[in-house]
Amino acid sequence: MKTEIFKITDTGRQRDEIARAAAYLKGGEPVAFPTETVYGLGANALDGDAVKKIFEAKGRPQDNPLIVHITEKEEIYPLVKEVTDGAKRLMDAFWPGPITIILPKSDIIPGEVSAGLTTVAVRCPSHPVARAFIKACGVPVAAPSANISGFPSPTEFQYVFDDMNGRIPAIIDGGSCDFGIESTVISLAEKTPVLFRPGAVTVEQLQEVLGVEVKVDRAVLNPLQAGKKAPSPGMKYKHYAPKAEISIVRGSFADFADYAASHTNEADAFLCFEGEEKSLSKPCVTMGSCGDPLSQARRLFDALRELDEIGARRVFSRDPSKKGVGLGVCNRLYRAAAFRFLGSPSSIVLGITGGTGSGKSTVCECLKKLGAEIIDADKIARSIVLPGSPVLKSLAESFGGDILLPDGTLDRKALAGKAFSSEENTRLLNSLTHPEIIKECNEKIAEKRSKCSFIVVDAPLLFVSGLDKLCDVTARVDAPAEMRLERIMKRDSLTRQDAEKRISSQKPEATLAEKADYTIENTGTPDTLAAKCTGLFNKITARG
Repeated sequence: MKTEIFKITDTGRQRDEIARAAAYLKGGEPVAFPTETVYGLGANALDGDAVKKIFEAKGRPQDNPLIVHITEKEEIYPLVKEVTDGAKRLMDAFWPGPITIILPKSDIIPGEVSAGLTTVAVRCPSHPVARAFIKACGVPVAAPSANISGFPSPTEFQYVFDDMNGRIPAIIDGGSCDFGIESTVISLAEKTPVLFRPGAVTVEQLQEVLGVEVKVDRAVLNPLQAGKKAPSPGMKYKHYAPKAEISIVRGSFADFADYAASHTNEADAFLCFEGEEKSLSKPCVTMGSCGDPLSQARRLFDALRELDEIGARRVFSRDPSKKGVGLGVCNRLYRAAAFRFLGSPSSIVLGITGGTGSGKSTVCECLKKLGAEIIDADKIARSIVLPGSPVLKSLAESFGGDILLPDGTLDRKALAGKAFSSEENTRLLNSLTHPEIIKECNEKIAEKRSKCSFIVVDAPLLFVSGLDKLCDVTARVDAPAEMRLERIMKRDSLTRQDAEKRISSQKPEATLAEKADYTIENTGTPDTLAAKCTGLFNKITARG
């Protein structure tokens, strides 16, 4: 079969070429086209025989559902039995864009599209070429990624051409894809929203729009259970994989380098973050910046293909963070590796913050009973200012020797009086203490990683200090102001006026509390709080 190429750079001026590409699809043939996530391989979603040709071209079994692509919100109504209020909110917030919504399907959706399920996945892409093409087709377009089944999804025309040339009649070249990983897939088919595939639209964004908790399916970061039918695209055990065998090395970069140094041979390569290749001895391919999951998403599939291009047979990969879009990166990378993990055990680091009297310490005690290791940032802060320490010396030089007691220990009250007298002095205090606190905390995290799978960093100034950057996920403990006042007055034998002053002194952290991934409202009984802590523990560990 000869494959015709349509290079589209201007959808307005190239309507005739788009129409010619659409004619193939209207004639029952599959056509590859770009979207903002990855390239898709589309066919008429209402024609079961046409959809079968997608599976034939990909070499893909017909037990994996496809996503139906439309160009306007209104086009979803004939495809599903009901558009729920939650679906409307998501459509208004994110369409056109990289999110797929699963709802109970209508009778016009053939079984070839839904893989025999009673639901259908629908999305409205934002890529201008995709929108112009689908509109020219005049029908909803069912499309998985435009690659050989199991291989990395294509984000560039060349990769589509490499996989599909001679297999399909037409490919639309629309340049590079923006996001690099497939769309977020959320199911609203049941009472509780469920995330089946993470992507550029994060769990946190979904929950903010829906106003309810979104369950993250266990298979997002784990193999699909044996015998269970995939409810969404991209949930197969091994997916997105290059020819090379990938293993995820968990732990710090030092752990990664040490492991790789003693376990690699000539045919091996490394998949690492930008800049790390300078410290590694084997061939390296980078997958974006360590602190930038969006750059990792854009690079991941290309990086996986590049590993094959350099002839790697076995690949050792860094383990990305699971925060935000990073959850989607991990989802794709773990499946590409067939869930093969090496090195240090994976530990989740939870940062806990909360104002005085909120119950933060009680939450940490609850998590400790569930098996968490607690790192107390306040204890670290006290340890770095012991007599003779470099930090205490720097404080005395900056704020005066009168902040020291006769025995050489720190007079905390005297330091507080000077350090909090102005914003400039507060910044000076933070610049002298926070870097050392972060260093000590990071060392304790590294020490505990080999012993525990759940680590909690208890830090009243989690965000102000920058300790949140050491954490995979963060949570804030909160309680009504009056309740906090009563707790502080009783606990520390303070007057109401002194308790109010103590709470007001923590305002800088409160202004950053919105950055927390979770909030624990400590307003009920001890049993209620314990149940909330258990729920948070289970939710976070389920995410990986």
